[in-house]
Amino acid sequence: MDNKLMLMIPGPTPVPEKVLLAMAKHPMGHRSGDFSEIMAEVTEKLKWLHQTQNDVLILTASGTGAMEAGIINFLSPGDRVLVGCNGKFGDRWGEVCDAYGLQTERITAEWGKPLDPEQFRAALEADTSKTIKAVIITHSETSTGVLNDLETINKYVKAHGEALIIVDTVTSLGAVSVPVDEWGLDVVASGSQKGYMIPPGLGFVAVSAKAWQAYATAKLPKYYLDLGKYKKDAAKNTTPFTPPVNMFFALQVALQMMKAEGLENIFARHQRLTQATRAAVKAMGLPLFAPDDAASPAITAVMPDTVEAEKIRSVMKKRFDIALAGGQDHLKGKIFRIGHLGFVGDRDLLAALSSLEATLLELGYEQFSPGAGTTAAAKVISGL
Repeated sequence: MDNKLMLMIPGPTPVPEKVLLAMAKHPMGHRSGDFSEIMAEVTEKLKWLHQTQNDVLILTASGTGAMEAGIINFLSPGDRVLVGCNGKFGDRWGEVCDAYGLQTERITAEWGKPLDPEQFRAALEADTSKTIKAVIITHSETSTGVLNDLETINKYVKAHGEALIIVDTVTSLGAVSVPVDEWGLDVVASGSQKGYMIPPGLGFVAVSAKAWQAYATAKLPKYYLDLGKYKKDAAKNTTPFTPPVNMFFALQVALQMMKAEGLENIFARHQRLTQATRAAVKAMGLPLFAPDDAASPAITAVMPDTVEAEKIRSVMKKRFDIALAGGQDHLKGKIFRIGHLGFVGDRDLLAALSSLEATLLELGYEQFSPGAGTTAAAKVISGL
C-alpha cells in the first residue's frame, strides 16, 4: 500500500501529524520579532527537556555536527582525551578527535557490551598531573542497543576535577532521564530526528559554565560551529546564521507535545516499550544483542542465528510496510534493530511485533509458538 510506511528505526523516527502540518506553513523572516518569540519558547522548553539552566544552543546540523561542535569548541590541538568506544558512534567521536589533532585514547568494549566504568576510573585516577582534558561518552549506542553507565562514569570524571565530560545523547535524550544539572554534565549533544519527534536537520548542544571557561582558551579551528556565536545570538533570541525556519515550527509543536505528556511519562513510556520489545523477542526464541541491564530505551538489537536478519527486514518492509534498521560495519547482515523512540506508542509496537511473528513464520522459522511474542509484549504493556 502506498504511503503507509511505518518507521520502527532509531532515526528518523515517526513524526506527529501536528508537527508535519506546522512544517507546511509559509516560512517567516528569521530576523523578525515573530521568529524571536518562537526561538525564546523553544529555548526555554529545551532547557526543561535537558533538566538544566545551562545554555542549550540550536544548530543547523545532524547529531554528528552537534557532537563535533561539542568537541572542537572546548579543546586545543594536542589535548589528551579519553573516548569510550563500544559501537559505531563511539568510534566516530574517536575519529573526530583524530581529525582535529587531539591525543586520543580509546577505552573500548566489545560491540553489544557496555563500557566498563572502572576502566575510566583507573585512567582518571592515574592522571595525577591532570593532563586529561575531556572524556567523551556515547550514552545510548544506537548501533548496538546498549545504554552505557553515564552516571557512574561521570562521577569518576567529577572526581578527576579537571576533565570535561562531553556526551552524545542523540538517542537517549527524550527517552531516558538525562539530568544535566544534577549530574553536572558539561557538554550534551543531541539531534532532532530522534526523541524530539521531528525530521533531521537540527542539532542541540547544552553547555555548562565550566565548559565555557574551557572555550575561552580553546584553540581548535571553528567557524560555522563556533558555539560562542550561537550563545551571543541566543541571548537575543536569534541565530548567527540562517536557520531552517520551518524546522523551528516543528520543534515548537513537538516540544509543546512533550511538555504536555511530561518528562516522567515520556521516560516511563520508553521503558515500557523497551521491556515489552525484549520480552517479545525472547518469547520468539531470538537472541538479544545487548544485555538486559544495559538495554537502550531507544532501540533493541536482535541477532538471529537460524534466520537471516536481512531477510527479516526485507519481508517486514515489502509485506507489512514496516522499516526495521540493519546492522552497521561488521554487524551488517548479522543483526536487525527495532526502534521504539520518540513518537512511538503501545499500538505501534504491538503492530510491529505481530508483523515480526508473521514474518518469521513466512521465512520458515518455527522455534516459537505463534503469538507468544505479542502475548509477552502485551503482558508488559498491561502491567501483568
